[in-house]
Amino acid sequence: MPMLTRKQYELLVYLDKELRKKGVSPSFDEMKDALGLKSKSGIHRLITGLEERGFIRRLPHRARAIEVLRLPDNMDGPVAKAGQKTTGKRFAANVIEGDFKLAGVSPVADSESVQLPLYGRIAAGTPIEALRDHSNAIGIPADMIGKGEHYALKIEGDSMIDAGIHDGDTVIFRRSDTADNGSIVVALVEDTEVTLKRLRRKGASIALEPANTEYETRIFGPDQVKVQGSLVGLIRKY
Repeated sequence: MPMLTRKQYELLVYLDKELRKKGVSPSFDEMKDALGLKSKSGIHRLITGLEERGFIRRLPHRARAIEVLRLPDNMDGPVAKAGQKTTGKRFAANVIEGDFKLAGVSPVADSESVQLPLYGRIAAGTPIEALRDHSNAIGIPADMIGKGEHYALKIEGDSMIDAGIHDGDTVIFRRSDTADNGSIVVALVEDTEVTLKRLRRKGASIALEPANTEYETRIFGPDQVKVQGSLVGLIRKY
């Protein structure tokens, strides 16, 4: 089952609730207000992410027509479709809160390795929240990292494949809130979602560039992107 970001989860819950109640999907302005976002561009990204993951479908040639195809495993009841009111069992959103305060390195008995906190899967494609799992850690060679706090993330997607970062890889980052122009970073976008991209500063704007021609570069204002870490290494299992 593809993983959803907190905001994607909230939007899916809201869409299903509105379709059950009204039989028509809400407007983008209504979605924006319901999720507390500042602009409709955020809703467009969330809708695209849900569609790419197979949870919803936009019906062509019909205004405000979105069909919920399926729900996550922890959500009950039949799915709701545009034009169809349902009275199925309501479900409560079990939202996982993202924690972006990253822990540091914890030495282990073996002096040749260190244990790093392993965070939730991050999408190298559509942004996805890096959710912390306190129960997971990964041991890596000590010489892979230098000074400072480090953490590991699992990669999901192929938008950075031309940079040698593949789906399923584990990437190692040094905790930082700044990065050199052109470096690969974990970026917090609009305080809601996290993505792995190459950062380019273009005047007063920040570009988050994929390393795959199938994906588009996205441009943001300087206050919309916060660097969460810079890439220092990669682990791949065969």
